[in-house]
Amino acid sequence: MKSIVLLSGGLDSTVSMAQALREGQVELCLTMDYGQRAAVREIAAASALAAYYKLAHRVIQLPFLGEVTTTSLVNRKETIPEPAEEFLDDPQQATATAAAVWVPNRNGLFINIAACFAEALGCEQVVTGFNREEAATFPDNSFDFLEAINSSLAYSTASGVRVVSYTARLNKAEIVRLGQRLGVPWHLIWSCYYGGQTMCGRCESCRRLCRAMAAAGLEDWIRR
Repeated sequence: MKSIVLLSGGLDSTVSMAQALREGQVELCLTMDYGQRAAVREIAAASALAAYYKLAHRVIQLPFLGEVTTTSLVNRKETIPEPAEEFLDDPQQATATAAAVWVPNRNGLFINIAACFAEALGCEQVVTGFNREEAATFPDNSFDFLEAINSSLAYSTASGVRVVSYTARLNKAEIVRLGQRLGVPWHLIWSCYYGGQTMCGRCESCRRLCRAMAAAGLEDWIRR
């Protein structure tokens, strides 16, 4: 099985990529730059991971997506939510946090771009990093979304490219444990909404990662 990987450099996409390598061949990793705050750090992380696994890597510039995104993941005038850990699984709080960082049709766009490369390069699948936790508030992170977009790709690609996510049915702690079994180099990932020198530890993405690492017995990684 030959794959195109959508690689943000974060936990989910990295572990999904590692599993894709176990099951087949990765032709290309794609990272999207749409003006997100963490773009520089995400690109650096994805580039380092691709180099670690000896994979081709390409950055796709999507300035228009940043122009039409008004929420805090791109808009520096808006505040990125920093929920306390006890509120991560509160439906009302999580829904509000998701709305504050929503990017219009982001995953739908990314997948269709990756499908273009997959069809052109003779790859059967596009690999994404989704997870069960965030699917509750990010519908484009869900298994239902995967099934729906695969139905669409059956019409829009001549070769029948499909999207798979080896992490979609897992929560973050389960993804970390899978990554441990696959030997993922944790020191190379970037899972923060900000683009600072180190991950902030306060945004939702950091909170979920830290909780998952702790659940997997990797507290030393958190304190690095």
